[in-house]
Amino acid sequence: MPEPHEFTRSVENLIASMRGLPTNDSRSRPRRERPIGETIDQLLRKYHIGDDAPDHTVRQHWAEIVGSANAAYSHPVKIDTKGKLLVLVSHAVVRDEIRLLETIILQRIRQLQGCEKVVGLTLRAG
Repeated sequence: MPEPHEFTRSVENLIASMRGLPTNDSRSRPRRERPIGETIDQLLRKYHIGDDAPDHTVRQHWAEIVGSANAAYSHPVKIDTKGKLLVLVSHAVVRDEIRLLETIILQRIRQLQGCEKVVGLTLRAG
């Protein structure tokens, strides 16, 4: 069976007015129907559902990234929209050491899968 031909909105409105039917003045565009599975797959990819979040990956490897001594007094919280990792630090000495080793720490973080876009650290007392 051949596919029905799709008309432009102006042609559909012309036909509707000739037949005495209401016209479609909507600004929305008609879209093709898709199987629900295709739509779900697209959403899973778009929003990285099921993938490990970069924040979680950094938390898992934090002791390896900064060393166990510094990891005991610091905690990575989240990566903001600008790509900065917020780290809560409970000791001033650890804060200074992390700040001193920031370039090395960032290199280690960027080597983790999904964490390539981390551009800096924000250290806060916590």
